[in-house]
Amino acid sequence: MTQLAVDDLTFEVRESARRKTLEITVDRDGELIIAAPSGTDEQHLRDFVMEKRLWIYRKLAEKAESRRELPQKQYVNGEGFLYLGRSYRLKRIPDDAQDIPLKLVAGRFQLREDALPEAREHFIHWYGARATDWLTARVKAQARRMGVEPAGVKVQDLGYRWGSCGKGNRVYFHWKTILLPRPIADYVVVHELVHLHEPHHTPAFWRRLERAMPDYEQRKDWLARHGIEVEGVS
Repeated sequence: MTQLAVDDLTFEVRESARRKTLEITVDRDGELIIAAPSGTDEQHLRDFVMEKRLWIYRKLAEKAESRRELPQKQYVNGEGFLYLGRSYRLKRIPDDAQDIPLKLVAGRFQLREDALPEAREHFIHWYGARATDWLTARVKAQARRMGVEPAGVKVQDLGYRWGSCGKGNRVYFHWKTILLPRPIADYVVVHELVHLHEPHHTPAFWRRLERAMPDYEQRKDWLARHGIEVEGVS
């Protein structure tokens, strides 16, 4: 069983022989997930959902509200911008102080004053270039270890998805992946590479993912709980 419907709630069920208890997670886009020990009885899952139903509805409401309330960047001195899990402060500099609009120098993002009207676009361009380099290197390393051959890496805006596996074995990543901590971004990479073997989130997919990354559940849970926090960075 990979899905469970209880009234108006639909869950993806992820079983693991390593897990001893039941846990419900509300993902970044409102997806509902039950992590369960292998072979858990369906009625036991339904009872657990009913027990946690009010908590689930509250979490769904909080996710929806957080998307509405995420602060927009003001691009003022001292404002923090994420890069591979760390926050770097912004420093606005005179127009003639550097040759390109945006740089990361000595632990600070430096943005020229004349680039302020297009600051968001400059940050997206900067993040996209770094994401392409970093993710391409990680895909190459992980693919060699996992015995897969992706056709290439493409970084773009994927909406609410962190990654996607496209036609011809090309893997796609959201440019915001470069904002995540390295271990979490690496989970996104391995997740997509497993899709080259298993296109859908079947039990075989999660077993293969667990073999490739034994602690994937902790990383996945972190992404489900904290991934929304990177939405307001630009």
